[in-house]
Amino acid sequence: MSVNNSANKILEEIYEIKKRLGKKLLILTHHYQTDQIVSLGSFAGDSFDLSQKAASDKEAEFIIFCGVHFMAESAAILSASNQTVQIPEISAGCPMADMADIQSVKKAFSQLEAIVGTKTTTPIVYMNSSALIKAFCGKNKGLVCTSSNADKAFDYALKRREKIFFFPDEHLGKNAADKLGIAPELVILWDSNKKLGGYKAEDIKKAKVIVWNGYCPIHIDFTTSQILKARRDFPEAKIIVHPECQREVVKISDASGSTAYIIEYVKNAAKNSIIFIGTEINLIKRLARRHPDKKIIPLYASGCKDMFKINLKNLLKTLKKPGAYNLITIPDEIKKDAKKALDRMLTLT
Repeated sequence: MSVNNSANKILEEIYEIKKRLGKKLLILTHHYQTDQIVSLGSFAGDSFDLSQKAASDKEAEFIIFCGVHFMAESAAILSASNQTVQIPEISAGCPMADMADIQSVKKAFSQLEAIVGTKTTTPIVYMNSSALIKAFCGKNKGLVCTSSNADKAFDYALKRREKIFFFPDEHLGKNAADKLGIAPELVILWDSNKKLGGYKAEDIKKAKVIVWNGYCPIHIDFTTSQILKARRDFPEAKIIVHPECQREVVKISDASGSTAYIIEYVKNAAKNSIIFIGTEINLIKRLARRHPDKKIIPLYASGCKDMFKINLKNLLKTLKKPGAYNLITIPDEIKKDAKKALDRMLTLT
């Protein structure tokens, strides 16, 4: 059997299962998935959009999350008791999320509180994190954020307490602080491998925002030299990047925002616009195909290997066992505290 015939047979089976389950089935697909997977989804979005959809859909019994593990966990946290959440490939993870483990975070937060006192610091965790860390934030009056609302989360926190401890992405943390006009000298980078993050007590007391030393392997691929070259080659071009990029990259770009923001930016750009984009390559290629009247160019071709792990075969395998294969389950106590942090995020808008 040819590759095309095999794929067509799988697609036929997927469509038949979708038709049979109807509204009982919700397939959530992240923008970084391939076109083929996105086309099979009930809903496509960034991590914030997908969180909202998981929280609001009350008809679905079976939620299939075509993304990475932390996203499926978030859907499971927000899901109702009669809903199950599955992921087609259980090993689809996130290197950034793995850069902040719960024991290291607890240890760092305890050290921080020993210096500045309790109830002075709000922990904020990026969506790209484990359920355990989300629960830690929920238990400590903190919240979750996404790249869509990190600045709103920071504003929320600073109206309630003096300091923010943000993890695991240092670049999103620095860029969110910049957006709120917080002076760079009030933002410090906590090195989880060093005592007190590598600082003296007086430095920590002066800081307003403490960011964890984590990063996205995709978005640190984008550099200022790439932007300068793009401007030389296409002086009329606009450059938009994701806020997980380094502060220096964001500063010299024309715009910065989440995947949803980037999509809208391209959609609203004038005909014949030239736009360089610094984010995951699948999304950029899709935007180029959707907008043939505009020249869409990747600043650099950087792809997420974990997102690529979701494919037709493992999606079909999951759909054949609704509510039973690659289930994402969260212990009730963890779910309760993590939901507090997610619910605080969902109220920001």
